[in-house]
Amino acid sequence: MSKANSPTGRHTSHPNAGTHTIARLPTAKAESGYSRSTIYLRMSQGLWTQQIRLGPRCIGWPASEISALNAARIAGKTDEEIRALVVKLEAARKSVF
Repeated sequence: MSKANSPTGRHTSHPNAGTHTIARLPTAKAESGYSRSTIYLRMSQGLWTQQIRLGPRCIGWPASEISALNAARIAGKTDEEIRALVVKLEAARKSVF
């Protein structure tokens, strides 16, 4: 993806992009197709991972989690299967380091 096509206006062609990349809300919205309110609704329903606080007024999500949630939706997973995926993804955060 070129800089001009990137939702954040940054280059995303690095070979490890997405490995430990944190996507801010505009990127999460663009990649998921959800609005801000729908992302927060899905979080309250357990269908989207909780955000990571980056600062007092800044949040984001691991890009790999957004990709995994998108793949689950594309694959036609049920809400219960996606809830299980969310639990798994959030547990994996704790074992990264």
